[in-house]
Amino acid sequence: MKKNTFKVLFLIRRNQVNKEGKCAIMIRITVDGEYERINSTLTIEPELWDSAASKAIGRSSKIAEFNKRIEDIRHVIKEHYYDILNRHGYVTAEMVKNAFTGVTAKEESLVPLYLQHLEDTKKLIGLSKADPTYKKYERMYRRVVDFMKKKYNITDIPLREIKLSFITDLEFFLRTEYKYSQNTTYKCMKFFKQVINKGIRAGLIFVDPFNGYKISCERVDRGFLSEDELAKMMAKTFGSKRLEQVRDIFIFACFTGLAYIDLANLRVDNIQKMFDGRLWIVTHRQKTNTKVTVPLLPPALKILNKYEGQFLDGQLLPIITNQKLNCYLKEIAEICEINKNLTFHLARHTFATTMTLGKGVPIESVSKMLGHTNIQTTQIYARITNDKISKDMENLAQNLGSLNF
Repeated sequence: MKKNTFKVLFLIRRNQVNKEGKCAIMIRITVDGEYERINSTLTIEPELWDSAASKAIGRSSKIAEFNKRIEDIRHVIKEHYYDILNRHGYVTAEMVKNAFTGVTAKEESLVPLYLQHLEDTKKLIGLSKADPTYKKYERMYRRVVDFMKKKYNITDIPLREIKLSFITDLEFFLRTEYKYSQNTTYKCMKFFKQVINKGIRAGLIFVDPFNGYKISCERVDRGFLSEDELAKMMAKTFGSKRLEQVRDIFIFACFTGLAYIDLANLRVDNIQKMFDGRLWIVTHRQKTNTKVTVPLLPPALKILNKYEGQFLDGQLLPIITNQKLNCYLKEIAEICEINKNLTFHLARHTFATTMTLGKGVPIESVSKMLGHTNIQTTQIYARITNDKISKDMENLAQNLGSLNF
């Protein structure tokens, strides 16, 4: 822990002499190079003041009493200093001044505000927030607590003491201590900013510590499976039932675009015959609570029929944890000789790119099926493949064929 430098000095205002020929005594409190001044009620003749010793000169009882009052004030200020340091692990000259002068404004700090934010977010689970999102908020809280302990050796900090340096130090801590990537750090800092914004809205923070702070999100190409890779995986015969089931779940997601949690929650009631006489998936995205309707394409319907009636509570597919799914998908990628980082979320990208946009489905329709609330989110998933460009240009060439040059 960094050791604070703390001083209490008594200074005479020699340029301000009252009618009795005395000057006022001022108190200066210095902590780590920053100081605050306090006007005391003490006065003394300027010729009786020893500036170097910060006390009055003389042996009379009056002088002795005066110097005792000086030491009493010094003692009280020191008591306030150590009390604040013990309670917060962090102290400023202003905090000591306020304690001494009796400023009793409620001292709001970060941890209670953060815990309240978590409690409010928890109440929104199932409404506008998903449980995995809440867990990310909770994880970031633990990171902030860890940061304060390791960086400043404190367990909490007054809100008004959170400055830009705290923000930049926190970012550096996440990058170095937890080896977070640019985008993970970006998301974590966004989570923390929500807490600060809550404090600003509540009137607890007057100056936004994020003013002047900048961090950007790098665009990451998560990839997708081509039609050939998808066909190779679909045609593969696995000796393990476990891998076969994981392959089936993954292929189902490639033809429906469902995220893992939405697929895991899928039940018989979510399969409905719609206006066109075909079977559709009708559900809500857990992440955003937006309605999702996706027509069941033949490969997806075939997989549902394969597992029909095998599970209780209306479950449709042999769901396992997302962690195990991703682990087994690595095995499948190796067996199928697919040289890509195969994760379950890759199926959602494959649906957006290979199965829909690459085949001419308008981005508005794809966005609706993915359950996005903003088409810009869909554009992150969407890539125009070379095959699609080739076909588009071939159609253009045919249309231009009648032009003579």
